[in-house]
Amino acid sequence: MSKPIAPVKSGINPYLILITFTATLGGLLFGYDTAVISGAEKSVQAYLITSLGLSTFIHGLTISSALIGCVIGGTISGFLASNYGRKRSLILAAVLFLLSALGSGYPEFLFFQKGEVSIGLLIMFNFYRIIGGVGVGLASAIVPMYIGEISPAHLRGRLVSINQFAIIFGMLVVYFVNWGIAKGQTIEWINDIGWRMMFISEAIPAILFGVLLFFVPESPRYLALNGKDQNALEILSRVNGIEKAKEILSEVNKTISHSTGKLFSYGKVVIIIGILLSVFQQFVGINVALYYAPRIFESMGAGKDASLMQTVVMGLVNVIFTVVAIMTVDKYGRKILLLIGSIGMAIGMLAIAGLAWFEVIGIGTLVFIIVYTASFMMSWGPITWVLISEIFPNKIRGQAVAVAVMAQWAANYLISSTYPVMMEYSGAFTYGFYGVMSILSFLFVWKMVPETKGKTLEEIETLWK
Repeated sequence: MSKPIAPVKSGINPYLILITFTATLGGLLFGYDTAVISGAEKSVQAYLITSLGLSTFIHGLTISSALIGCVIGGTISGFLASNYGRKRSLILAAVLFLLSALGSGYPEFLFFQKGEVSIGLLIMFNFYRIIGGVGVGLASAIVPMYIGEISPAHLRGRLVSINQFAIIFGMLVVYFVNWGIAKGQTIEWINDIGWRMMFISEAIPAILFGVLLFFVPESPRYLALNGKDQNALEILSRVNGIEKAKEILSEVNKTISHSTGKLFSYGKVVIIIGILLSVFQQFVGINVALYYAPRIFESMGAGKDASLMQTVVMGLVNVIFTVVAIMTVDKYGRKILLLIGSIGMAIGMLAIAGLAWFEVIGIGTLVFIIVYTASFMMSWGPITWVLISEIFPNKIRGQAVAVAVMAQWAANYLISSTYPVMMEYSGAFTYGFYGVMSILSFLFVWKMVPETKGKTLEEIETLWK
């Protein structure tokens, strides 16, 4: 017999806090798994690449192999979320994170002897890293989808944006974990044991994520789409109150009959918007700024120590302005923040391009990179995920989010991999390109992206009919 459902106040209730916290652990693991390689990279090179006499090209493929898994995970996320549910798909992601953590830390498990390095061992290491990448791909698609489907309309933007904060926080946590493991140790110890501990440390949040997922409900939209109206109503009631829950459930059931469930059954425009949101989020060059920040600062004249300190400053800016997005997205709306962010990014990148063209080196470089990064973090960073989680109609959401996320990881790889080649040609051209992409992102949002603030997912769906 179900417990009586208490009326829900307008604030965030403890039940919703538990659900959001648990789901955003997937975002934290996204950031953790992506960044853990930074501390272990040189030791992996020494143990698996240099000892085998392999090239730097193989080293690069090994360090970035998780991206292959990210593309795979993003691609299959729609099938898994639609056929097996959001919750079970996230449990699978937790298992993959755990296997990757343990396997990457001890790739010799079962088949190899520690200390006996071979091509087979290198392949196994890459296999475990790819498994972790599949987990990242699943989490990147399904966590915002799940939070968006369970959140009340007036809090949805804020709660989905917390996932972006969790991703950045996960990166920050693993930087400190890697530092703590390596602190005071010899390079020999780090190359033998330390790098393994860095990977294995991910098992702790992975286990916590997997265990807590058993205590949160399935998405009520997924339940309603599969004919489990009573279960959906109970969950919606605990989040929205009984009267609002009945209204939402009625709207969900109406949407089911309006679509065949095929990807383009609501037309091509909504799919194109989702893809372009993902592509522009990467084409404005944010991952170049994050991945290559020390190199950028060094190329602009900062010493190694100074460049690392400036990177720390950027990290703090990332956290602060992601919080700005969380606090304003449901107040001012998605569209206005994206437009403001595009303007700030264009100013930042075009100014850096100008400094590079005239070979002007100084504090201005840091200032304009901060302007650019802050603009991204309070807009395109979190709000792209908010919109991707809410613009797609119920019946095609799983498939459509998968397409958008797959496009995002492909764009991520393209922009990150072409940066060194573009820089060899011209630094001014490279940063100018990202500035132009920021201007185009402004025009795209202005002309094509609807405002979704305060609307239920079903109200948003009526935009595409």
